[in-house]
Amino acid sequence: MKYLFAIFILCGMNSQAQESKQFTIEGDVKQKLTINLASLSNYKKVSIDSITILNHLLQRKSSIKNIKGVPLKEILSQVEINESSPKKLSEYYLVCSATDNYKVVFSWNEVFNAKSENNILILTDFVADPEKAEKGNIAMIATTDVATGRRFVKGLNKISIHKVN
Repeated sequence: MKYLFAIFILCGMNSQAQESKQFTIEGDVKQKLTINLASLSNYKKVSIDSITILNHLLQRKSSIKNIKGVPLKEILSQVEINESSPKKLSEYYLVCSATDNYKVVFSWNEVFNAKSENNILILTDFVADPEKAEKGNIAMIATTDVATGRRFVKGLNKISIHKVN
């Protein structure tokens, strides 16, 4: 029984998210790119006053304020996809993963064909309300989603770019 309890404790410790001080962009790209907090300061910053975080039932879970971030579109413009035809880019998607293995998916067109270039942000600074320690320094949010909590990735550590089979 003691061993079983110890296993449960160790498994619980592994499932907790760790801080994310960098993330990689990999997959069907010509060269893997690593972005850290320092390199994010080289990109154009966007500031947003606040975003209400709603769950899938559109119930308020929290809000984030004093948001500073970099548009994902701007970061991805530095990445070369293994594709010669721009028309074929519509067949690509991004899997954004957190340190706790939470994953969200965006299509290539969702990122590059949106009316607003700030529709998906890599967050570098924000204040959570109610105040709680968000897991991870680098986060990602889709600012134009209705249920904002579904694609709020705390502790972003990887963006994998793939082509649909």
